[in-house]
Amino acid sequence: MEAPVGCQCPVCDAVVAKRDYYEVLGVPRNADPDELKRAYRQAALKHHPDRNPGNHRAEESFKEATEAYQVLSDPEKRMLYDQYGHEGVAGAGGFSGTGFGDIFEGIFEDFFGGTGGGRRAGPERGSDLRVGIEIAFEEAAFGVEKTVTVPREETCQSCKGDGAKPGTSRTRCPSCHGRGHVMAASGFFSISRTCPKCRGQGSFIQHPCDACRGAGRVPVKREVKVKVPAGVENGMRLRVAGEGEAGLRGGHRGDLFVDLSVRRHEFFTREGNDVLYESRVSFVQATLGAEIEVPTLTGRTRLKIPAGTQGGRVFRLNGRGIAALNGRGIGDQQVRLIVETPTHLSDRQKELLKKFEER
Repeated sequence: MEAPVGCQCPVCDAVVAKRDYYEVLGVPRNADPDELKRAYRQAALKHHPDRNPGNHRAEESFKEATEAYQVLSDPEKRMLYDQYGHEGVAGAGGFSGTGFGDIFEGIFEDFFGGTGGGRRAGPERGSDLRVGIEIAFEEAAFGVEKTVTVPREETCQSCKGDGAKPGTSRTRCPSCHGRGHVMAASGFFSISRTCPKCRGQGSFIQHPCDACRGAGRVPVKREVKVKVPAGVENGMRLRVAGEGEAGLRGGHRGDLFVDLSVRRHEFFTREGNDVLYESRVSFVQATLGAEIEVPTLTGRTRLKIPAGTQGGRVFRLNGRGIAALNGRGIGDQQVRLIVETPTHLSDRQKELLKKFEER
């Protein structure tokens, strides 16, 4: 509807500035209530101030769409608007249109996922747990199975995790009707908050289980077998699926994480998948050659030292190292020779060495 020519009154200015409500929502004039609701829901999700903080244009678009839906969702106001345009509904304010509670709850759900506050009453995954164990060098090399004691919460067998005393059941919250949250409309905005009566659960327990006192879980200590694969290293963390805390209301168990600490070996060290060992030989053995015995992870073995071997030389024993964690091959053992220089020589020995030097 157009304003009279030359009119400067605020009412006419407001009428001229307003867009057609059907155009605002992007629906035809014969749109049914469901089409209106879908259109408004889409517009509200796009322009809601919570999704566009500090964007005044989005805020105005949200208000415009809300005003359009407020009028068109009310049969009486829609009839007046269709006949007289904006003037027919001038001064009509407040959320008197139908379905505003449901639509705002739906928008809240889209913002946060699930079913709004009521989602808290659904299954909830249990917490993950963490323990540490110490293993020997050889156990890290070849793998081992360890048993650890884990204190954790498990589903109460008396109430099956429900929290209510056997023979009774949880009571649906009358304040939020099981949703877990309540809606409060103010102006163009709707605020959702956790239901104060049920604390977001959607229900509450009038008669708690005697065994768990309504918690649905009880503290226990369980022995859990942990398979440590061959090739692990100090500081690694293993995951044992499903051995964490029990879930709430039928939720999945959490996981158990095991931190590994590998004890230092008496004479072996590790470099990747190779085992390093230092073997001491005498000056004579290095000079004339010898066959020595060296320890390995799988037992002792003999190593031939050729004559004239220099100190620091490294010999490699193939396949005597540590298995790769991915199962692709086994490392070697490296034997580094330390030639011991004699410190206490007799006069005769010194004389012989001097003659050897002169040659």
